[in-house]
Amino acid sequence: MTTEAAPPTPVPPMRIDGEEHRLHPWSWLFVTLQHMKQFILPLLVLLFAGRGDRNELWPLIGVGMLALISVWQYFTYRYRLLPDRIEIRSGLLERKLRQIAYARIHNVALHQTLLHRVFDVAEVRLESAGGTKPEAEMRVLRYEKAIALEKLVREHGGETASTTTGDAPAAETASTLLLSLPTGEVIRHGLISNRGLVLVAGGFAAMSQVSPRLFANFGERWVKAGAGYAESHHFSYLDYGLGVLSLLALFVVVLRALSVLTSLLQYHGFALSEIGRRLTVVRGLLTRIRTSAPKRRIQAWMLRETVLHRLFKRRALSIDTAASRGGQQQQRSLRELAPIATPEACDALIHHLLPGAQWPPADWRPLHRLTWLRIWLGDVLWVLPVTAGLAWRFGAWGALLLLWLPWSALLAWKAATKAGWSLDGQLVAVRRGWWSRQWRFAEVDKLQALQLSRSPLDRLFGMRRLLLDTAGASALSPSMAIAYLMPEDAERLQQSLSKRLARSALRW
Repeated sequence: MTTEAAPPTPVPPMRIDGEEHRLHPWSWLFVTLQHMKQFILPLLVLLFAGRGDRNELWPLIGVGMLALISVWQYFTYRYRLLPDRIEIRSGLLERKLRQIAYARIHNVALHQTLLHRVFDVAEVRLESAGGTKPEAEMRVLRYEKAIALEKLVREHGGETASTTTGDAPAAETASTLLLSLPTGEVIRHGLISNRGLVLVAGGFAAMSQVSPRLFANFGERWVKAGAGYAESHHFSYLDYGLGVLSLLALFVVVLRALSVLTSLLQYHGFALSEIGRRLTVVRGLLTRIRTSAPKRRIQAWMLRETVLHRLFKRRALSIDTAASRGGQQQQRSLRELAPIATPEACDALIHHLLPGAQWPPADWRPLHRLTWLRIWLGDVLWVLPVTAGLAWRFGAWGALLLLWLPWSALLAWKAATKAGWSLDGQLVAVRRGWWSRQWRFAEVDKLQALQLSRSPLDRLFGMRRLLLDTAGASALSPSMAIAYLMPEDAERLQQSLSKRLARSALRW
């Protein structure tokens, strides 16, 4: 972790003058392009694949109407900077006035595509906690104005060491670089991740829209060509096997190359910095994203380590913040503090942002002694019926799937021995996994609710599950829950946490 203080980037001040301001004069163009995204793929299919009715071009008249509406929105969108809030007026026939207090803005996100960078502009999103949409979207502002607005929110939202009053400028707060990723680390991230598979799947889905038989015809043509080549050269079974392995190896190499390309596009120039009491992340090669959030809005943490992470001696550190949740906004919020870093760098970040916390915990408590059997039973419940179906269709060869059960039993046993939970004066943590490992933890004062539950299988094995509810969790992230607890441990843990939550205020 780098802790040298970097001089702040000179930012022209944005004065709180109470006057109404407009967006950038080219904002209507970017709004129009945003609306046109839904028409791009159908138009390409129609024009180049020759599918569909030419009358489908008539909706393009709507594109022209969207352009006119975007111009009208530019002339009706106004914002004012007041000492304690931002006021935004918008609307065509229905006029709207939105007032957003600086102290309620939890995340400021600046988004720049390649076209934005050409025009030196940026989209600005002001996000608060709990909503599914931003409190305000400004499409678009000049980039220097967007940076100045972010600075204004930081100064007047109570996130600097000394909060200003009125329109008096605060003393410039030094920016401390906590983590930066050189190109080599970003390439390692691409080699570890499987984002290339997502790109290939998306490409298959897009191409299938052109012709449902495209991939079937392509596969048949290449299979026939390969079979003819092998027959003319008198390939043996060993040659066939080597050929298949070579194709698989080529496919893996292509996937990793696409993963590296995706990582470079998303994380090139990644820099995590601390300005006052806010964290700011800047990343992206073509599309640049700058997002910031107060440190006090961090609700939960997750450390992740796959087999490839361990091979490269790396980990990933992410957080849940009390900011808006949902769809694209979830992806642009501040979530990844370290997409890839050494275990020492991740621990150093945790120690810096959670001063006084004990990490890693010194005492991990074990789970129920039958945890491995409970995990393994999940595999048994699907392997047995699938094996029965395969045996009915293919005979004795279908029973080979049963060989998975001893291996899954070993995986379940190793996962159960590595799993555990911990509770100390500041943190509650849960550890799970062996093949791929995860650590989820949160400050006790950030917990919002507790839920003790039992599934039918839990009742059969005499287990409990304690859900620890925090704000800002992603639907795709592992839950902050301690499963497979012994009944007495679950009761004691729930009572202990309930008493502590009742005595302390929620640190939102």
